[in-house]
Amino acid sequence: MKLYIDDADTKKIRELMNYLPIDGITTNPTIIARSARPPFEVLREIREIIGHGRDLHVEVLRRDCEGMIEEAHRILRILGDDTYIKIPVTPDGYRAIRALSEEGVRVTATAILSPMQAFLAAKAGASFVAPYVNRIDEMGYDGEGVALSIREMLAVHEYPCEVLAASFKNSMQIQSLCEEGIECVTAPPDVLEALIFNPSTDVSVDRFEQNFRRAYGEDATMLTVPE
Repeated sequence: MKLYIDDADTKKIRELMNYLPIDGITTNPTIIARSARPPFEVLREIREIIGHGRDLHVEVLRRDCEGMIEEAHRILRILGDDTYIKIPVTPDGYRAIRALSEEGVRVTATAILSPMQAFLAAKAGASFVAPYVNRIDEMGYDGEGVALSIREMLAVHEYPCEVLAASFKNSMQIQSLCEEGIECVTAPPDVLEALIFNPSTDVSVDRFEQNFRRAYGEDATMLTVPE
């Protein structure tokens, strides 16, 4: 399963990438605005942090097909052709997905709330489809179930498109999808941190250290004890 950070806080991105096996970064207009920095300044820094071996997903703002395509071309010119362009699944969005995919642009279809929205985006040529798991839950449906249904539909029709599950409220939603073999998830830093941090783990580690040093000395480690 690919793991993405859904954030544009470059300090936090650097911190998480020190210890988590991150595959890339996803952004959206709200996340970029939250950084309170010029958009391309923060996006360039993110690209510098992750390099060109990890994915960067950047969303367009225009609502019309021609505007989406124009913005996509500018994003690619500035950030590199290996950037994924996020396109919402509106009528004009589907037109833009098809047109950009025909150019060879890698597109992430976003704001997906139903299986058929994802299916049609994949059919139009999208490389990723991003169902909003928690948003679907808030609508009264099963967000995790929708994400898995999308994966099954794409597999049956053999579309070369991956499910990038997004919009999580807790780490257990990610665990459930991981158990079912979902291809990719993206989540904010606090949800990703909850995947690994547990107070009981710290208690266990402290106990190991105390017992060892009680037996072998106050500052003893595996580097200081005799061979």
